[in-house]
Amino acid sequence: MKHKIILRYANRKDRSLALTAHLHRCIAAVLEEEGVHVPCEINVLVTDDAGIRAINHAARSVDSETDVLSFPMFHYTAGKFPRDVQVDIDRQTGLLPLGDMAISLERARDQAKRFGHSTRREIGYLTVHSVLHLLGYDHLDEGEMKTQMRIREEYMMKKMNLGRDK
Repeated sequence: MKHKIILRYANRKDRSLALTAHLHRCIAAVLEEEGVHVPCEINVLVTDDAGIRAINHAARSVDSETDVLSFPMFHYTAGKFPRDVQVDIDRQTGLLPLGDMAISLERARDQAKRFGHSTRREIGYLTVHSVLHLLGYDHLDEGEMKTQMRIREEYMMKKMNLGRDK
């Protein structure tokens, strides 16, 4: 499937082919596994703690850093991506705009150290987590929805060989 993943780096020094390829791979894997069989568009901003804090404050009135933010374009049901999304496809691009995500590379590096795994694994997890949000998964409650999301995250991470020991 030919998806359009628009990557922007707030800091040019963070931009690398390896990181770009990793983000593309993680996003494509989640879309495939979740049955998204239409060409999609996702905007990704790789930033630092200050950048994500500003976004968090502007979008959610939360004045603090976070690791990842997701802004879905539509409200889908987790695990049940609709077969007919033609009405949501952008007529100019021919793509389904799923939404936007922002990842703090600074926070990902710090969390990787704290959790004892690689930055690659942490970025993969944050990417999977964010794409699942774009597809309707959520974890605001401590019940069934959170469990469903965690199961999908763990499944995807193992499938991409990015388990907790990586």
